[in-house]
This record gives sequence, structure tokens and C-alpha cells, in this order.
Amino acid sequence: MPITPPALDDRGYDDLLADLLARIPAHTPEWTHARAGDPGRTLLELFAWLGKALLYRVNLVPEKQRLAFLRLLGVEPRPAQAARGVVCLAFDGDAVMDRLRVPAGAEVKGAARFETRRQSWVHPVTAEAYVKRPLRDDERTRLGPLLDELPALYGAAQEQPVFYVTTPVFVDGAAQPPGVDLTRGAGTIDGCLWFALLAPPSEDPEATVKAVREKLGPNLHGEHARITVGLAPTLTLAEPLDDLVTGADAPTSVQVPTVWEVTTGSSAPESMYVRLDPEDGTAGLTRAGVVGLTLPGTIGAPVNDARKDLWAGTRGRPPRLDDEGRARRLVAWLRIRLDTPAGDPPTDFSLSWAGFGAVEVDQRATTFARQIGQSTGLADQEFVLGATNLEPETLRIEVADDGVSFVEWQRIPDIALAGRDQPVYALRAEEGVIVFGDGVRGRVPPDGARIRVARMRAGGGEAGNLPPRSLKEATAAGHKLKVTQGLATSGGRDPEPLAEAEKRIPALLRHRDRAVTEEDFRALAVAAPATRVGRVEVLPRFQPRRRASGVPGVVTVMVLPPKSGTLPPAPRADRVMLERVHAHLAPRCPLATELYVCGCEYVPLGLTIAVVPDAGQDPVDVFAAVRAALRAYLWPLAPGGPSELGFPLGGAVRARELEVVAARVPGVVGVTTPRLFLRDKGGTWTLVPVAHACEPAQVTLRKWQLPELLDVVVVTGSESPTRLLTGGERSVDGEADGEGRPDIAIPVVPEVC
Repeated sequence: MPITPPALDDRGYDDLLADLLARIPAHTPEWTHARAGDPGRTLLELFAWLGKALLYRVNLVPEKQRLAFLRLLGVEPRPAQAARGVVCLAFDGDAVMDRLRVPAGAEVKGAARFETRRQSWVHPVTAEAYVKRPLRDDERTRLGPLLDELPALYGAAQEQPVFYVTTPVFVDGAAQPPGVDLTRGAGTIDGCLWFALLAPPSEDPEATVKAVREKLGPNLHGEHARITVGLAPTLTLAEPLDDLVTGADAPTSVQVPTVWEVTTGSSAPESMYVRLDPEDGTAGLTRAGVVGLTLPGTIGAPVNDARKDLWAGTRGRPPRLDDEGRARRLVAWLRIRLDTPAGDPPTDFSLSWAGFGAVEVDQRATTFARQIGQSTGLADQEFVLGATNLEPETLRIEVADDGVSFVEWQRIPDIALAGRDQPVYALRAEEGVIVFGDGVRGRVPPDGARIRVARMRAGGGEAGNLPPRSLKEATAAGHKLKVTQGLATSGGRDPEPLAEAEKRIPALLRHRDRAVTEEDFRALAVAAPATRVGRVEVLPRFQPRRRASGVPGVVTVMVLPPKSGTLPPAPRADRVMLERVHAHLAPRCPLATELYVCGCEYVPLGLTIAVVPDAGQDPVDVFAAVRAALRAYLWPLAPGGPSELGFPLGGAVRARELEVVAARVPGVVGVTTPRLFLRDKGGTWTLVPVAHACEPAQVTLRKWQLPELLDVVVVTGSESPTRLLTGGERSVDGEADGEGRPDIAIPVVPEVC
């Protein structure tokens, strides 16, 4: 029999009141009618209510015992995780104000409280992002005669002209989830993302632009202006069996080298741009973050008007703005481009969002200088901090040893590891409690010593996962700031319930935070922080790069993200997920283990099947149910597969099993054995042949493969179709042919022409 924590007394208010009323004849027989509203009945109801409250507290005793047992094992319930995001700050008005320093911890208002994580700056300038987009085929056709004449106008008859359109991206700070392709020769002609820095609108644009440039120059103390730009790379799915290995090369191999430059106002090519030294918070465009840049002493914008300078917008100059209002407000151009040697092939470069004046925020509140108590001089003192779900890295505890001056004490993971005179404490982050030593393990705060929180950040939960444009206002140094939130905040998670923490005990006792057995790797991969894992498979002695088995000392961990629903495409791990799981597993592996963390290789499948619907059923509904059942059976995550744990890795897709799955669908009275199809790289479906006349077809998978059902054709009749003509439920994108690096870029305005 399983042992469950008993309730010491499970009686409620109604039970207690009924028991008291039943005792009236035995103790007070003269009280014959204890009706509602009677003074005596009211007293009994009061005692029943008090008794219920007392029993509630008594029943908490088993919970405290379970929590104490967890602490003895070194297991603490995980605190809530705070949601994070990137927002852009700007002045709420058109006045040309001095640059404003926004300190870390500035409040950002929304459905949940957010704060800035680092110092940032706000300047009296806005920014709009543009790309030099190559002309589409329809534009080339419509503008054919004009395009033939433009090279002669620029005296470029002997050069290779490449025409472009100045195209705004991330308009009004909105993200473009599919991504903006900035690859040279494909999404843009130059591989650059341009930011037009614009002065506020005014009646005298020339004077306003001059004033803004002065504000962006060095101040009276010689300090140069600092600007910030937020970037969110388009997350690319990992290639089949794309892996991360131990070693120093793995983290840098996926980083994208970039160059930041700002215009000086000069038209000479050698002095048109100044290269900036970035403080990169995106880890080489591998995650969303903020890039800090220090502007030079002088900035400006080259002539934008083609009537004043025919070469405006051509060659390597910034894109031409044909909106006269914006062109008159232009302060300078800022651009980011790939740092690739000349002659190298174009590198994939895609962003899903970019914004000016960005800062990282998270769902926490900061508290300073809070007095939490006075020491009694006894051992093992505990103090409540007045907040739960703390961020351990930012907590600062100070003790006034001499009764006057406060001295900071250090946090330690386990107070049992402390020396006799070490001024340390242990933190229970989820509960918001600190524990001091006993004089043998850790110093005891002197009797009467005051204890305070110098700095504390707390908060978190799923309530902080907000959609874009949920945060709209911030306050810093008495200024009201406008907030633009182009990306959703994510990562918030509620604190771990006690029951969930108890479930981790058996795994902890088995692996002791060390990855030795297959179960250890599975348990630790699922526990990787800041990521959610839907499925883990461990392939010992398998080298994913060479698809080789039996390699000594190699362990490959295959991970899949969770995904709701069973429609294609199947779940695929991105690079960020692989990196986080690898970073969590690598320090816990034996020294001689060669660790690989990879995604899955899918085999694209299609099938046709003929069914006979019940006469009383709508055939359309029956067909939809059959398709859903087949997809669910071949789905890689639970409840797919024959064991409802996901289709088995390296299993076989058998037509006979799919026939049984379809026959079990309500409303189906007859099924014909389905036909299986495989798709080649060109997108053509090929029928899987039958080995023997009496044996249905099957697709045998390798040990690292899973099926991906892309197309299902269900018909009525006695024979399944022998051809699969549809292209599946996913399109196959061909590679774009780049035009190479242009000799001369020429702007056009399709709307005007």
C-alpha cells in the first residue's frame, strides 16, 4: 500500500457543528429547539468556526515535517523564475532634453512589476530601421524602361548596377517573428541594417538637428554619449543531429561577428564612417539582448537629397530617404553589418526585432536598507527577509557587529561548510529566509547586533509572461518615459510546489547531481535551467557527426522541445536549447566522457488510406478524425506511439499498425491497408515498395531517426491511392541566388515611378 501523508483531523465546519448539536440532548435536555439565530446556537457556530481554524493549523504539521525532510536532504523547492524581456525607452514629448541616465532598478509599469536590469541612457532622438531591399520580379518588370536608363544617369554603364528600395523594418518597434533576412545578396543588397537617427519634429528642423547633435556629443566633463540597441536574432532550428561538444570552440562556433559604424557627415568614403566598439549583450547574436555603443565626438549624416548630391544613397552610402520630412530631421546613420572577409560567401544574418534605446528588464522588485531584526546571540538563528522568491546573486546582508557600522556578510550554499569564524549565512530563496551559523560552523551574530538587507531583488511567476505592447510607461529620475515593447516577456515560472520538490528526491539520491547512467542524463537534461524539454533520449557510444555507433567514451543526448498539438512540423530543438542543456550537463559528466547534445533527424513521411465511414456519420468528420489519429500515433512526444510516450526512436513505421489505428477511430467500419511514401530533397514523393505480396510496406528507421508525417490523404473506397500529389503541409524553400557584391547600388522609388 502506498503511504500518503494523513490529515490528523479531516472534520470541517459542518461536521463540528453537527457534533455539537448532537450533544445537546445529553448535556442540556431542557434545550429542545436549537434553531438558527438562537443565541446558544450562535455560540456553537462560533466554536465550530474556531475549531476548524485550529484543525487547519494542526493539519499543516505533516507539511512542515516533509519540508524539514527535504532540507535534511539538501533539497529546497525551487523559487519562482522572473520573466525577462527587452524594451525601448524614449522621452515622452518632442522637447530637446539633455541625455538622461536611467539607473538599474528603474520601474517599468505593466500588468506585473518590472525593473531595468542595468544602467541605460535616454537621448532626445528616435530611430527607424531600414534595409536596402533588392527589387522584386514584379517591380523589375514594371520599372524595366526606367532601370535601363538609370545606369547611364549615374555614368555606370560599365559597372554592375544593383537596384534597391529603401524599406522600413520593425515599424513602430514591432517585431517580425519570421525574421528580416539581412543576408547580403538575398534579403538586402549590402548585408546591413540601417538606423536613421531622427531629431524630434519641430518648426525649425535645421536648428533642432544641430541641437540634438550637440546633445549627442561629449558633455562638459568630456564624457561621450552612450547609446543602446536591442537585437533579437531569428532563432534557427538545429540541423538534424546538429550537436554541441565539450571544449572551448563550441560556444564561439555559433556566434556571428558584426561591425557597428556611425556616419560622421563627411561625403568622402575614407571618413564617412567611424567604427564603434560594442559592448555586446547578445553573445554574438545567439540570443536577444542589448548592445551598448559609445558615440564619437562628431556625428552627422551625408547629403540625402539627390537634387543636391546625385550620388546620395548610392554605392556604400546610407540608404536614401525620399520622405522629405524625415530627411530634414536626419541626425546621423547607425548601421550593423557582418564582419566577413572580402570574397567570402554571404553568411546567414536574420533578425526578428531591433530597437533603439533598449534595456533589459525583468519581473522583480528591488528593496534597499530594510531592517530585519536583532541578534539574540544564539546559534542557528533564522530571519525572515519580508519577501519570497529572491534572486540570490543580488542579495546583500549586513550585520552591525559593533552596534554602529554595518559589515557585509557572505552567502554560502550550505552553512555546514563554513568555518568557525566565517561571517556567512545560508539563504532559502523560495521561502525568503536566511540562516546564520552556530559558532562551530559559521559565526554567530553578536547579541544585540542589528541585521539589515542592504539590497534585495525578489519576484517572478508566470504572471510576468506578457505579450508585446503590455509595458508602456517607465519612471526614472523624476521623468516619465515612453516604453516600446516589441518582444513578449518570457521565462517566468511559478515557484515549485512541495509535491514537485518531493518527486526530485529519488532522482537526486540516484545521481547525486552527477551524470553516470542513462537515467542520470535524462533527469539532469530535463532539469536544465531556463529551458523546457519535452523528450530526452540517451544514445551511448553514438557519434552524431559521423552517424557512427560503438565509439568508446561517447554519450549523445538527443533533446526535443515540448509542443502542443500534433500538426507538422514536428518539434525541433534550436541552438539556444542545445547550448543550455549542454552547459548544464557538461560539468556533471565524468572527465573522460565526450558529450554531444543534438536534435533529432526526421524522416519525412506521407501516406494514403481508404476508409469506409459509417452510414450515420459525416464523412468529412470521419476523415478529419482518421488524420488526427494517424498524426497522434506517429507524433514524437507523448502521448504518441504505441506506448503513449512518443513514437520510439529508431522504430519501424508499419502500414499494418497504421491500419489498426485508423480502424479504431469511431465512425470507421472498414479500412484498406495504407500506402507509405518517402520524400526526397527535391520534394518528390516516392511510394515505399512492398517486400512480399502478403506483407504490407514498412519504413525502418535508424537509431537516431523519428518519423515526421507531413501529408495524409484519406479517401472513400476499397483501395488507397498509389500517388501522393500534394506537396505536404510544409513548403520546401529553395536557396536564393545572391547577386554578389554590387559594384554600384542605385536607389529607386517604385511608388513614385
